[in-house]
Amino acid sequence: MTSALLTDLYELTMLHGARQAGTASRRCVFEVFTRSLPEGRRYGALAGTARVLEAIADFQFDEADLRYLRRTGVLDEATLEHLSAYRFTGDVHGYEEGELYFPNSPVLRVEGTFEDAVMLETVVLSILNHDSGVASAGSRMITAARGRPCIEMGGRRIHEDAAIAAARAAFIVGFASTSNLAAGAHYRVPVAGTAAHAFTLLFDSEEEAFRAQLDSQGTGTTMLVDTYDVETAVRTAVRLAGTELGAVRLDSGDLGEQAHRVRALLDSLGATDTRVTATGDLDEYSVDELATAPLDGYGIGTRLVTGGGHPAPGFVYKLVEREGADGQMHPVGKRSEGKSTLGAGKSAYRLLVGGTARAELVLPGEEEVAEFERELTAELISAEASSDWARTTLRPLQVPMILGGEPVEEHRPPQRVEAARARHAASVGELGLDPEEGPDGPIAIPTLTDGVEAARVLR
Repeated sequence: MTSALLTDLYELTMLHGARQAGTASRRCVFEVFTRSLPEGRRYGALAGTARVLEAIADFQFDEADLRYLRRTGVLDEATLEHLSAYRFTGDVHGYEEGELYFPNSPVLRVEGTFEDAVMLETVVLSILNHDSGVASAGSRMITAARGRPCIEMGGRRIHEDAAIAAARAAFIVGFASTSNLAAGAHYRVPVAGTAAHAFTLLFDSEEEAFRAQLDSQGTGTTMLVDTYDVETAVRTAVRLAGTELGAVRLDSGDLGEQAHRVRALLDSLGATDTRVTATGDLDEYSVDELATAPLDGYGIGTRLVTGGGHPAPGFVYKLVEREGADGQMHPVGKRSEGKSTLGAGKSAYRLLVGGTARAELVLPGEEEVAEFERELTAELISAEASSDWARTTLRPLQVPMILGGEPVEEHRPPQRVEAARARHAASVGELGLDPEEGPDGPIAIPTLTDGVEAARVLR
């Protein structure tokens, strides 16, 4: 199956209408952005870009697709013939995967004719909204974990294919591993897992279950110790495995209180290097509350893979510039209340002062950027800027990903997730957020869309 039918019907009916009206070949610029962040979210984390590029490369209508579309009776033969030869031939620029985004950040810019670009809306948004929803929640969880490793283990809570993408997105924002084998096979995400309560319940006694697990997995395994009595289980595990037992896992009850008791018990038994991990419907808030507990890692599932209460960041795919009858490009955009769109294709930059992010600059055109730089220089001189302000830089956020329909070399599949993981860690580091402030807060940096005003605001 190709990716061509991962779309909405209206994209094809718009194509049909534009072809009949003679406007389908007009040059257009579409942008992907979100108008706002969920309440309390300080930033969003972009994931899914590499999957989008693969979907675009695979976006072509095969014979089965065309037979189905013909049966719907919606499109004429001329449009079906056009679709049979369709290949995206335009350009795509976007934020690197793992990058942070803010309200109105143009995370993807698609340029081409209307008939080239309009059909990509749904497949682009479905991937970016899902993967970025997971990544945005996961990044908050990693911050709350304060350096303690986290494993993604939510595959049983979502669609089987979405589970693979969720594990990939979680790894990009800092999760150490996943329980999902398909994610390990497809994307080389490290996998981890030992045993569930069912394994313990299979045996006539907990001791028999622990002995079987140690025989098959070795002393470095993680023992689940809350099937019956936690203290008894910990003592049994250490007696059987010795002080080299890898870890014990708590999955229920007051995790913080139990962690203190288990840590003290392990130490008293000489198992001072045995780790204590926690699972059980965790999210960034519960992980933050466990910050002072003697825990060595977390397993997180449902709240991560479903976006932490916000499964879709609200990315939209909007036409912002198009060719007119005069052959010139013109900015366009909605003016409706609450859904207005800033017209024109835009460039985006992260303003860094002394290495710390201060603003997201979203500016239409090179002249706007140059004007910002001139105004900022003037403001800094007049203000006798500090040494930090003297080290002001603009980091470009958009890079070419597809040019003339062909993937740029570094974005050809298969793309590895390590680069996206490094990009995310660096971008979060630029914000200078303090985990002690808790998961929620105001948006970390403002989005500024006027170069002259931006220079004055940031003085």
